[in-house]
Amino acid sequence: MTTLTQATCRRLQKLPLLASVWEGDRRSIHDATAIPHSRLADEDTDCILWVDGREGIVRAMDMVNPESGPEAVVRTLIRAIENPLSTSAPARPQKIVVRNREMQFFLRGVLQDLGIQVEYVADLPLIDEIFRGMVGAARHSAPQLPDRYAESLENLAKDLWQDAPWEYLEEHQIIAIEINHADIGTLYLSVLGMMGMEYGALFYRSLDSLRQFRLAVLEKADSDLESAFLQQDCIFITFEVLEEHSQFSDHPAIPSELDQVQPSFGNLHPLEGMRSVIYEEEAIALSIGLQALHRFLNQHKDKLTGAPDRQISSRYRISLPASEDALEETISVQVKTLPEVAQELADLIQEGLEDDDDSFPPIQDDLVPDGSIGSIGVLAWDQVEFLRLNAQFHQATAADISRPPEGLPAIVIQTSRPKAKDLINHIQGKGGLQTVTFNLGTDPYLGEFYDLGILQTGDGELHLFCEFDATEPHHQKARQLWEERCRITQGVCGVVIAMGVNGKTRGNPQLRDMLGFFETNYATAESLGMEPLTLDLDLD
Repeated sequence: MTTLTQATCRRLQKLPLLASVWEGDRRSIHDATAIPHSRLADEDTDCILWVDGREGIVRAMDMVNPESGPEAVVRTLIRAIENPLSTSAPARPQKIVVRNREMQFFLRGVLQDLGIQVEYVADLPLIDEIFRGMVGAARHSAPQLPDRYAESLENLAKDLWQDAPWEYLEEHQIIAIEINHADIGTLYLSVLGMMGMEYGALFYRSLDSLRQFRLAVLEKADSDLESAFLQQDCIFITFEVLEEHSQFSDHPAIPSELDQVQPSFGNLHPLEGMRSVIYEEEAIALSIGLQALHRFLNQHKDKLTGAPDRQISSRYRISLPASEDALEETISVQVKTLPEVAQELADLIQEGLEDDDDSFPPIQDDLVPDGSIGSIGVLAWDQVEFLRLNAQFHQATAADISRPPEGLPAIVIQTSRPKAKDLINHIQGKGGLQTVTFNLGTDPYLGEFYDLGILQTGDGELHLFCEFDATEPHHQKARQLWEERCRITQGVCGVVIAMGVNGKTRGNPQLRDMLGFFETNYATAESLGMEPLTLDLDLD
């Protein structure tokens, strides 16, 4: 059985011992919230809870894979002791109670040096109450679409997918839909999907909101992008291609049938943020907008192809969704292109590209020594603590991060001992490590795709540290786990410089091999303004 290290035990023993009883349990989210129309009903996830019975507060909670072992419960307990969710101070409980005999025996063995009693009880009243609350919240949560409009909006989403305006409209080619009914004025449509990244339509309530967001994106101020995103004022519909129909390609095949994609509806507003629930008035506005857009696209598709410089305009009679106390009625809706706005946004994009050409640094490949091995994975938290105290060089982070149960997402670069020391010194000389990112690279001559691992040093330079096979399933899974853990840590990750590439620990360095430990930040290539890279042979 795995036990806590002596260093961890000594650290925990220094914390005060509370005269309190904590409840701990692990339950399936699916079992707890398997309710019709509940988003949680399809989640294959376990929830681990540790609750202070005396204070009546949750000290730690984690969502974990059902296949993870009992060690996950211990990891959450240690977080409850050292980094509680509440305002309570770090402390050890005098006693913990669980309702699972096997878990009781496991915890007794693990915690035997910490002076914590572990007992079995048949019922856990506080945790039962918390899970009942989760069930109640799921039952009373609003559906994504109002029942009265759900079927019609799903059908209109199917029409939009079949119209596929992203095949001939770029994001800056804005279409105005003048409704002027009730509180609805004009919706300004921007289409997503020509770049093959995400398909959908944004219906902005004002041109100012659209302009401000485009300006923020082009300025590429990473710290402000999330804030700018939440400042948008729009109703949206997006389509996610189901996994079994997706392909890894620069231009993946687009499914033609709606049963191969999943439409999602939502709303963005500066004072509400993003929500995935559409309320009645928004459903009416979206229904009118989609009906008018469908007719406009069918009528003018040939004219819209090729970025027309003259305005295209048509007026339609659109049926309002029938309400319980009113007969069906129609209103006149005008739909038109806005070539002047499109040119304004196109000019902004061009200016941004010119600025990028002047300022974007080249990617260098001479920092990491030849023959090094690069890998992505995770460092358990006890390993992180060991490296913070014992690595020959440690770059700390000031961020107060949430801890994924498996550990800190990390990059390991393994080389020889002299080269590892030189690499650490070179990184220090460049101001340390600022960012880790991954970017797509393609070899058009061989038809191969690479996931390029890139380090950004403190002086702003970009350095290649490894090339991964982007089509290899094991790597794809590792990257997915990496990004999930980075979301939990708010982007904080680690980079380890290790020796032993020529010895027995090649490809699997041990703690004693790890000479440098840099705590840094992960950022997507898109947020750094990087585009996919293509191999270009210099025949000279």
